[in-house]
Amino acid sequence: MNHGVNTVALLVFVLFFLLVTVMGFLASRWRRAGSAQHLDEWGLGGRSFGTWITWFLLGGDLYTAYTFIAVPAAVYGAGAAGFFAVPYTIIAYPLVFLFLPRLWSVARVHGYVTPADFVRGRYGSRALSLAVALTGILATMPYIALQLVGIQAVLDTLGVGGGANANWFVKDLPLFIAFAVLAAYTYSSGLRAPALIAFVKDTLVYIVIIVAVIYLPMRLGGYGHIFDEAAKKMSTVNPATKQPVGAMVSGPKAQWAYATLALGSALALFMYPHTVTGVLAAKSRNTVRRNMAILPAYSLMLGLLALLGFLAIAAGVGKGVKGYNPQLAVPQLFAGLFPDWFTGVAFAAIGIGALVPAAIMSIAAANLFTRNIYKEFLRPEATPAQETKVAKLVSLLVKVGALVFVLGMDKQLAINLQLLGGIWILQTFVSVVSGLFTRWFHRWALLAGWLVGMVYGTWKAYGIASPATKHFGGSNAAIPGIGEIGYIGLTAFVLNLLVAVVLTLVFRATKTPNGVDETSPADYSAEEGDPELAGAPLAVAAH
Repeated sequence: MNHGVNTVALLVFVLFFLLVTVMGFLASRWRRAGSAQHLDEWGLGGRSFGTWITWFLLGGDLYTAYTFIAVPAAVYGAGAAGFFAVPYTIIAYPLVFLFLPRLWSVARVHGYVTPADFVRGRYGSRALSLAVALTGILATMPYIALQLVGIQAVLDTLGVGGGANANWFVKDLPLFIAFAVLAAYTYSSGLRAPALIAFVKDTLVYIVIIVAVIYLPMRLGGYGHIFDEAAKKMSTVNPATKQPVGAMVSGPKAQWAYATLALGSALALFMYPHTVTGVLAAKSRNTVRRNMAILPAYSLMLGLLALLGFLAIAAGVGKGVKGYNPQLAVPQLFAGLFPDWFTGVAFAAIGIGALVPAAIMSIAAANLFTRNIYKEFLRPEATPAQETKVAKLVSLLVKVGALVFVLGMDKQLAINLQLLGGIWILQTFVSVVSGLFTRWFHRWALLAGWLVGMVYGTWKAYGIASPATKHFGGSNAAIPGIGEIGYIGLTAFVLNLLVAVVLTLVFRATKTPNGVDETSPADYSAEEGDPELAGAPLAVAAH
């Protein structure tokens, strides 16, 4: 950790931060519609974003500051296992290409703002809709907290905050300021703010990574030397486990864990509320299709990003430091090898990479609470203006909760809960995705399957210990009936699906009522310009 302030880097960082702050507030005037006091306008940007805006928005949404820090950190600490993020994003886009256009169409026809809205309309089940909404909120909260952890890592490396001996207020003041700015422009501009700022964020990220994978190897003796140094570290035996600390190539015992984690993560990626929010903000079905075709360009960036973990090893970052935190590997790599001015650019990319997804996540969580808890259960007669007001307030509360979490609790807990959130959000896949193609499943069977998946996933994750924690220390465990080690979330998903299938057969045999479906087959293929979409952007879901 740096003990002095890197003045040049800090100045560049602050200049970019001021730039995106101004853009965030100006976004309220960008593409402004006539009815600003409507949840579609504040929470979905008026459903008006074209191909490139949606591409930058989803890129800013999916590839966060935590991605920038955690993926190289995983490679730094474990080697090949950290690359799982690359195949899972490659797997994800062909999968979601099959169903996201259908979700966009039915949501546009009926004015759905959240995936829980769709579940409510498709199955006529308030309980199932509430389960999907609560799961989304629970899975999103630690994700927001991790974006603040990313900003904190950058500020720590820059040397701001008064040092280790400063009182807590002075030490965390820069984070308070960043939080206040984020909260203010999100409240004012809604989804338009992160959509506009995402242009800056993604441009900086691409520049920094391309420069890093070309310039840094020149400083470190080339990629041959870099991989040699990484291999030496991975073969080092951990005194506690008596095993190598990592591997350059995953061994046979790790392949099930690698494959199931990649597949499970791919299935879960577009179940997160913030990713669905980005999709529903697109102006047309074709916009969604095009984005699923061109978003894999980010997977190339992710592969290059992962290599930074090996570069940090070759640079000697954290070498010989007992209990070193791998999350600091990339910031300290940049601070040590980049010129100060470019270090500021790199840190700005990470910092802005935290602000964009944190804003979208808080908006998505606010949409879920407002539409599927407040309007559904607390105030069904709420007007669109009242919905928007509540959503704005909830978005602030969500960010306050994330800030309190980061400042008052162990950072490792935030990481553990984010891993648990991935297990949880995957359990909504059966209800949401199956409903886009068939009405065969019974609503109570889907609810029971969700509950089984949630309980099993949480129970198994609770029992996993790691050197840093006694519980929730990982996301892999033995797969029942197979014996191989695999991703808990995918095992829970399979149990979820099996329960849903078996109980659906039982409920159908006993002729148990299955709720009213407010959708029609034509809704799932509606295109921009179809008569049923006339005026649909401001439609309110009729519950």
